[in-house]
Amino acid sequence: MNRKKKIAILGSTGSIGVQTLNVISNNPEMFDILCLTANNNLPLLSEQIAEFKPRKVVIANKASYDDFVRHYNYDCEITYGEEALVEIAANNENDLVVSALVGFSGVMPTLAALRAGTDVALANKETLVAAGEIMVNLAKKTGAKIIAIDSEHNAILQCLAGENYADIEKIILTSSGGPFRKRNLDEYDSITISEALNHPNWSMGSKITIDSATMMNKGFEVIEAHWLFDISPAQIEVVIHPQSIIHSFVQFKDASIKAQMGLPDMRVPISYAIHYPNRVANKFPRLDFMSLTGLDFWQPTRERYPCLYLAYESLRIGKNSPAALNAANEVCVSSFLKDEIKFTDIARVIESILETTEIITNPTLEDIEITDKMSRRKASEFINNLKR
Repeated sequence: MNRKKKIAILGSTGSIGVQTLNVISNNPEMFDILCLTANNNLPLLSEQIAEFKPRKVVIANKASYDDFVRHYNYDCEITYGEEALVEIAANNENDLVVSALVGFSGVMPTLAALRAGTDVALANKETLVAAGEIMVNLAKKTGAKIIAIDSEHNAILQCLAGENYADIEKIILTSSGGPFRKRNLDEYDSITISEALNHPNWSMGSKITIDSATMMNKGFEVIEAHWLFDISPAQIEVVIHPQSIIHSFVQFKDASIKAQMGLPDMRVPISYAIHYPNRVANKFPRLDFMSLTGLDFWQPTRERYPCLYLAYESLRIGKNSPAALNAANEVCVSSFLKDEIKFTDIARVIESILETTEIITNPTLEDIEITDKMSRRKASEFINNLKR
């Protein structure tokens, strides 16, 4: 019998973290959960500790940590803070680190895991967006694998199994188009928070749901695909596919196309990622082709999805520009969710930040961090001016 895979889940109480644990619960004999990390959902964290019995737990901040130890009592080691999070990710006992953190907070723990030579199942888009070149080069140096959890990149990974990457002609990423794919453009200024959070196909956290509505998430995926599969921006195409049945395609130089298909269920790519390169049986719902009424595809326009095109432009600029893109987007999404700016202001602010970002050739991690902080500050200032 093979030994259990030792795994740390960063962001266990978020959408991806919860679904990862759900997948693990189907084959608990295959995994030894070394660590869970969480932000503020302490009741759910308590349930996860009781069920999965991790050796260590890291809570995001001291206030939540104090609250947790005051109300709950477990035998496992419980710590808090960014330093503890990075230490957990760097633990060389880990066979796999699932990075399901939200935003730039995922960069340093992912870097720590890769530096330790540990494979990373990556759901944190911002890591490769902000510091893709650094992450990929480090993974090559240490031999660690970056295994995509995102359904689109996971689909590409499956399509490329057994293939030569040099034979790729282009990658086609599919997108549902979000909740506003048919909305009158004249009505975009009146989009409400609840409308933007009402995704037609997927159940996700609030930040990524807004990113899906603006299609910035697809822009991030274009940048990720560039780093994960070593292809140029010109070789990455995005199509709207509202049914979310085909999760992405690969077109090869001989005109053949491979597609990975399935129901819009994140547990499927999670299962492939945490068991990679093996497939393990499960009882998840299966796709019934007889129930399909059709599969539709169309091109996203700049007028409807300016954030997607800003991401393409940022990738073409390269260097530290994607880090500025990501930072500005995080600030804008947070402000929109607080009802401080309009939906259409998100792209306006990001475009302004990109236009004023000082481009650094061959940026170091320190340069990326400085760009992140500067872009957040400038985006906040821009938003404050909008509110006056």
